[in-house]
Amino acid sequence: MPSLLSLSLSLLLLFNGCLARQSSEQQFQFQNECQINRLNSIEPTSRIQSEAGTTEWWNPNSQQLLCAGVSVFKYQVEPNGLVLPSFTNAPQLVYIIQGRGIQGTVMPGCAETFQESQQGQGQQRPGRFQDQHQKIRRFRQGDIIALPAGVVHWFYNDGNERLVTVNLLHTANSDNQLDNNPRRFNLAGNPEEEQRRLRRFAQQQIQGSRSEREEMEEEDDEEQDNRPSRKQSGSRHQQQSSSCNNLLCAFDQEFLAQAFNVDTSLIRRLQEVRGQKGSIIRVRDRLDVVSPPRMEEEEREERQQEQRYRQRHPFGRDNGLEETFCAMRMKENIADPERADIVNPQAGRLSTLNRYNLPILNALGLSAERGVLYNRAGTVPQWCINAHKILYMLEGRARIQVVNENGDTVFDDNVEQGQLLTVPQNFAVLKQAGSEGAEWVSFFTNSEAANTPLAGRVSAIRALPEEVVAASYQISREDARKLKFNNEDTFFFTSSRSERRDEA
Repeated sequence: MPSLLSLSLSLLLLFNGCLARQSSEQQFQFQNECQINRLNSIEPTSRIQSEAGTTEWWNPNSQQLLCAGVSVFKYQVEPNGLVLPSFTNAPQLVYIIQGRGIQGTVMPGCAETFQESQQGQGQQRPGRFQDQHQKIRRFRQGDIIALPAGVVHWFYNDGNERLVTVNLLHTANSDNQLDNNPRRFNLAGNPEEEQRRLRRFAQQQIQGSRSEREEMEEEDDEEQDNRPSRKQSGSRHQQQSSSCNNLLCAFDQEFLAQAFNVDTSLIRRLQEVRGQKGSIIRVRDRLDVVSPPRMEEEEREERQQEQRYRQRHPFGRDNGLEETFCAMRMKENIADPERADIVNPQAGRLSTLNRYNLPILNALGLSAERGVLYNRAGTVPQWCINAHKILYMLEGRARIQVVNENGDTVFDDNVEQGQLLTVPQNFAVLKQAGSEGAEWVSFFTNSEAANTPLAGRVSAIRALPEEVVAASYQISREDARKLKFNNEDTFFFTSSRSERRDEA
């Protein structure tokens, strides 16, 4: 008995030691990705054409994206285009750059609260079955939409202009227990090209990073080589796989027929996807689904539901999924100037979104901000104390400087419209807009990201004693006082102010 106990303890220690070693190796690998000596503003490297739009991916093997543990892609959806239902392996934030539409998110266990009879149109044919489904939300330009990992979602462009979104996947999030590769699981359609590109990205991550030009050239060569292969014949399963790449295609038809309680002929039609339409298809007629009559009513109802939830659970306790995700708001508009948290009429404005004003972000571990800078205005040097920052330039341009822990400038260049820049945690960053101004949206890998300004009214320098500032920089107390108190703004600076001082 003692020997058995001794053996059990030895095995337990060995097991824990292996886990600790594996954990430390993973932690070292993660930290090693952030040994960045130089940053670059980056653009999408892969463009996948679908029937009614395009999907553009930034290379997830870019060192700065690996450091942040994120992947980024962009949708462009034509009017009457439908982004087919799918889910991803990581939490996702979607920013609506342009356009409007409706969006559905399928939360497991939540009630199907939308029914055709709610519309009260009185146009239902006698004997017709009335559909019911989970809630559908309207969205517009400036909205941030939060999507948990593994949750089915879809988008539909019911407007008259192109819908454009930028989407961030937090692949390093604990909800993703696969790996750091972005994965999309499609419930419908034939997204063969996108799946091939994502597989290629995963292979490159294993083999080691290469230049973006080499990656794109190899992708083009592979695409030309693979085109004739679709005409090859094979077994029934191989034929289905070559013409259909969604989840339903790989299951046995008999099993699916039993699971859905339908005829195998219907399952056969589901698996016979015709044409290379991709993941964004064009709806023949307008998509006629039960949706909120007006966005204002929808937002008011969601806020009332959220308020009732908070009153029932003042300390954040809940009784399961139905009282959390099912009742929570999934989106918030951060483009409205009246919503801005920080405003300087001469410099710009900033709107922040975190777990306090959109509580679902607490579960996703993400937050966001949207900033506007006017002509030649800038933001004071600052660093994020608890998150990586992924910035996407919406309009205009800004000169951005990023400094690492060694005092080295790892980035000093203009970031143009449509480009992406990652600012690693604790790296200090300063930005100044060009003559046409600048607008951006930033995603943070923490639900309550916090920034520390280096200058201004609430800065680290101002919080230091005057004597400490003077001694640290070997300057007089008078100069230390200027350094602390001359900028009364909390976040911005204007070029006119600095120019006047230079002339004086």
